[in-house]
Amino acid sequence: MVVMRHPSSGAAQFLGDRIRSNVINAGDGQHEHPTQGLLDLLTIRDNLEEIRGLKVCICGDILHSRVARSNIWGLLKLGAEVAVCGPQSLLPLGIDELGVHVFHRIEQAIEWADVLNILRLQLERMSAGYIPSLREYYRVFGVTMERLECAPKDLLILHPGPMNRGVEIDSRVADGPHSVILNQVTNGVAVRMAILYLLAGGEAALAEAAKGSNREGAE
Repeated sequence: MVVMRHPSSGAAQFLGDRIRSNVINAGDGQHEHPTQGLLDLLTIRDNLEEIRGLKVCICGDILHSRVARSNIWGLLKLGAEVAVCGPQSLLPLGIDELGVHVFHRIEQAIEWADVLNILRLQLERMSAGYIPSLREYYRVFGVTMERLECAPKDLLILHPGPMNRGVEIDSRVADGPHSVILNQVTNGVAVRMAILYLLAGGEAALAEAAKGSNREGAE
């Protein structure tokens, strides 16, 4: 198996088409981050039991995020309603064509959502002035306790990390009672172990064990 993280979008697919090994995409450019998407889905399901029908808003730097795309496709596949929220300069053109709602005010997102998945500003990928300043971004789009206290219901708070505290998220939110960020970290280990196990043939072993269990039950 090859576990591959690469700065170019499509690199994992390019390699997978040319070698016989399994290729696990650990993040390719600004395209996808499938394992992060899976662990985010698991974290939501662990805490809210059912993903279908939930309203999940992905907030922040959508333009430069591979996590956002994997989350959008996974959530929609499992029947959730999905929205994105951020300044126009950090939203990809045509993002609404993916079947998501678009909010330009964090207050609207908080009022609408059951779950917020908050993305960091990826300053290392920004070659131009996408925002006036970090202080201005926090003032307008930061997820703070004051804003969450105005929500009509308790929200589940996720963040794929690393966090910019005081930029996209207040420390009181990140460490607060509705945050499951540490659960995401734990689930990241479990999900990636499961992927390696299944790609190494574990699924066949599980199927064989299930057949054995069924035979024992019949006897």
